[in-house]
Amino acid sequence: MKKYSKWLMVAVSVIVMAFAYKPIKSAIEGNPVDKRISFVIYKGNNYTSKAYDKTSAQVHINVEKVSHGKCITVWDTTFDAKLLKQYPSIENAFLKEIIVPHVIDKRDRLEISCILTYKSSGGQLQMQYGAVVMDESGKLDIPI
Repeated sequence: MKKYSKWLMVAVSVIVMAFAYKPIKSAIEGNPVDKRISFVIYKGNNYTSKAYDKTSAQVHINVEKVSHGKCITVWDTTFDAKLLKQYPSIENAFLKEIIVPHVIDKRDRLEISCILTYKSSGGQLQMQYGAVVMDESGKLDIPI
């Protein structure tokens, strides 16, 4: 009889642990959420001088979800080059909003990289910067 009661206790323990695994894992890692990221693109300087008449800027944005040390691109886009004078002021900024589904705050992070490519008189300059989204609604200002 003792032999069966030990096996019964082991079996019950295994069953309880199997059913408790998901809630315990969820409590440790957190529940998945949808993260909203806003990109605000605007003219950061006064480009009225004739020196900027033929200068353009292109914006490339890449969003990666990093989970368990693996990077997965979740959004990648390039906004066509425009003359600097054509970009809106901060009051009329261009807003692009994306939603990244199923992000677990305690495990995943969203990394954003932005490359600004300026072209003028045959020359080219690239500026790169990045950000990490830590809260549910991230906002990234991109002054041109």
